Amino acid sequence: MKEFVFIFRNTVDPDQKPSPEQLQAKMNWLGSIAAQNKLADKGNTLSLSLAKTVQSDIVSDGPYTEIKEFILGYMIVKTATMEDAVELAKTNPIIKAGGVVEIRAVL
Repeated sequence: MKEFVFIFRNTVDPDQKPSPEQLQAKMNWLGSIAAQNKLADKGNTLSLSLAKTVQSDIVSDGPYTEIKEFILGYMIVKTATMEDAVELAKTNPIIKAGGVVEIRAVL
């Protein structure tokens, strides 16, 4: 099995709290990944306020404010192929809410 990181992005205001139904859908999805033994690391939610951006010799506070999408969190899954990881990501509830799941292979 190979490992892939799922990076969750959304354009929704990060201060907007998810509904109980949205939270339950997220927990159900995460539970199904764990039940399939495809969860390598459950990941975490990322802070938007406690952040730094480093570019060459410039260090600025927080993520760039001009970005339209917020990186909300990540997790690492185990699948045989990238195609399997894509199919798994397609089932994430964030997709229905207008979000994006970026997938990267872990080297």
